[in-house]
Amino acid sequence: MKVKSKIRVLIVDDSLLFRETLATELNKDFGIEVVGTAVDPYDARDKILSLKPDVMTLDVEMPKMDGIEFLRKLMPQYPLPVVVVSSDGNKVLDALDAGAVDFVAKPSSYKTGKDAFLNELIVKIKIASSAKVASHKKDYEPRVLSSVEGDISDMVIAIGASTGGTEAIHSIIKAFPRDMPGILIVQHMPPVFTKLYAERLNNSCALEVKEAEDKDLVKPGRVLIAPGDYHMILKRGPSGLYVKCEKGEKVSGHCPSVDVLFDSVAKVMKNKSIGIILTGMGRDGASGLLNMKKQGAYTIGQDEETSVVYGMPMVAYNIGAVMKQLPLEEIPREICKRLSLK
Repeated sequence: MKVKSKIRVLIVDDSLLFRETLATELNKDFGIEVVGTAVDPYDARDKILSLKPDVMTLDVEMPKMDGIEFLRKLMPQYPLPVVVVSSDGNKVLDALDAGAVDFVAKPSSYKTGKDAFLNELIVKIKIASSAKVASHKKDYEPRVLSSVEGDISDMVIAIGASTGGTEAIHSIIKAFPRDMPGILIVQHMPPVFTKLYAERLNNSCALEVKEAEDKDLVKPGRVLIAPGDYHMILKRGPSGLYVKCEKGEKVSGHCPSVDVLFDSVAKVMKNKSIGIILTGMGRDGASGLLNMKKQGAYTIGQDEETSVVYGMPMVAYNIGAVMKQLPLEEIPREICKRLSLK
């Protein structure tokens, strides 16, 4: 029987202590082998060529060259799965935009947050090792579509994503015109980062985008992003549709959970909704999307070719939850087309 080879990891960080500690801890995992460490992007470039790692962890604040600039220069020449390790939310989002697969927030106190940080990093390294470093997004610049012709006043669009989702969601939302139904999004991301992400989307799209707050109204032209560590649930009250944001146990391994959102949309909106499941590892959202479909919703799944990680959309497709599977760049047009039929 063939023995599964270990994931070869290169650690890039300007702190000697952090590099050595990380290398020691990661090597304790049976599925990972740290093949080298690098102190700055120039050192990293040489190590990438000589060591040929499967995954690179990258600190974005380094001497000689910023980690973001390094990613932008590296990706076209050597498309390598990169997991960013940083506590700077804006730089993390820049790194994801530049081609990083995922990120792990550095703990404010390494002593108290060490175990959780290492566990998350190990999981994300393993996910990254099977991720597709997408080059298609560099060739695809979404255009804003023309206005939809259907009645959008009592419709809701629900979107769920994980690894690779920040860019996938951005490309969809950026293509939407202003007159869209209320849009609810769960992107697996920790607190603070969800707020920064919502602000970025708001600055680059025709729609109003904000991190959801408890009792926020769901209305045409508005996009609500589930806050990190809170489930987002659609409700209907005397003044219309709104969201409930609440702390809770992880569902399908996550909080916020796509399944929680989709299940609530299925219950409240039934056939007056569209559900979209995008790139990500695991199965969160699959059962919720199937629930939406059973209640009459129109459901879309991202295809394998354009998914950074074809996990969540694959599970949803395999259980019969996806009515139409499409490349990422075709999803906005399909949604607008569907709305015009209503």
